[in-house]
Amino acid sequence: MRVLIGSSPEEVAKIASDNVLAGLAHHSAGAEPVLGLATGSSPLGLYRELSRAVQEGRADFSRAQGFALDEYIGIPDTHEQSYRQTLLNEVCDVIGLSADSLHVPQGMAASVEAIEAAARAYDASIAQAGGIDVQILGIGSNGHLGFNEPGSALRSRTRIKRLAANTREDNARFFDGIEHVPTHCVTQGLGTILDAGRLVLVAVGSGKADAIAAAVEGPISASCPASVLQLHQDAVVVVDEAAAKGLKLRDYYDDAAEDLTVLDLTVR
Repeated sequence: MRVLIGSSPEEVAKIASDNVLAGLAHHSAGAEPVLGLATGSSPLGLYRELSRAVQEGRADFSRAQGFALDEYIGIPDTHEQSYRQTLLNEVCDVIGLSADSLHVPQGMAASVEAIEAAARAYDASIAQAGGIDVQILGIGSNGHLGFNEPGSALRSRTRIKRLAANTREDNARFFDGIEHVPTHCVTQGLGTILDAGRLVLVAVGSGKADAIAAAVEGPISASCPASVLQLHQDAVVVVDEAAAKGLKLRDYYDDAAEDLTVLDLTVR
């Protein structure tokens, strides 16, 4: 795992964007890259930087496939707070990803069994696309990854999950009161997320500091679902100073981030 610390949210967005693009170049086997997409406030700057890369000719997402991390259960995908609509507005319209190439878990069906079947099919569709090359991630204040709340199985696949009370409280600002926030969702599982070629997690603000410290330096535990990043061979965590304040190994992360060209590789 690499931990990269930016001096501001703007620098975090630039660092994260560079790592997404580098990850796509390394992991994508063909002309149609597969990008895992997260919602929330933390990745917004990253998407703006990816848009800048498109405008400058350094990236092209017109033939890319995008897979969302999660979706609410019980609201149609045309609802303004559905994650499909959010991603259409905040990602597709920003980086030039085709709406037809955006895949989102199914949160509306006639039965729980139908939603569960669609969740299994969602994992299959990711595999059919060749797997996710780079998965963009945020982190909840309780350490959730996607909507894998504390207690989630570390090898879980895409499935139905109940949202934790504090998650619903955090998201209530997007709805007309907490009573309108859905209680359940469909989310990629932690095992599904770990299948991606590269993980790029973005976090800004002091409200994420405890979760980042637990995810990066704490034990691997279902109590902090984001700690599964420690199991991934190509995970990049990009945070600002406020989100990094709980890290005990800060000096090492700063040293490790130095350009490898500073190394003296002379055999002695």
